[in-house]
Amino acid sequence: MTEIEQGTWMIRSARVDELHLLAAIEIDAFWALHEAGAVACEPTSLPLDVLQQSLAEHLLFVAVDGEDQPFGFLAGIWKDGSVHIAEIDVVRCWQKRGVGRRLMDAAIAAERTQRAAGVTLTTDRHVAFNAPFYASAGFRILGDGERPSGLTQILKNEIAHGADPARRVAMALRF
Repeated sequence: MTEIEQGTWMIRSARVDELHLLAAIEIDAFWALHEAGAVACEPTSLPLDVLQQSLAEHLLFVAVDGEDQPFGFLAGIWKDGSVHIAEIDVVRCWQKRGVGRRLMDAAIAAERTQRAAGVTLTTDRHVAFNAPFYASAGFRILGDGERPSGLTQILKNEIAHGADPARRVAMALRF
């Protein structure tokens, strides 16, 4: 089990009995994106099969409080030889405390152990806790010719479901 302690909270691998809790975390975090102007649609959450895949691939991490209750999570999946961050969310009352950074650190450490070529994700170009946050962790925006086909398809699907193509970008951290 991956565990990283930080004061009264820690990051650890998720458990199957926690999957039903993650949608509420994702929807709460959605409203921070909405308030920042990154999304204008109704909140949605990852399908259960994606969470199950992430858990099976040992790429599902949770931030838990002192009572072991999840308040943040990161779900990664294998895609094109890299680990794709399908979702990373922290409930609003826990944001801006380094939780997202620690979730990302745990995932990157696991991905290095699994010999991934790197980490990819899609995100909003302008919101400070999106692309600028990932850039501070070593990610860079990928141009059209640099994206693997799976990542290009993810980006196209997000745009087809209402994401603003002028704001949405794909990013990668290569090892």
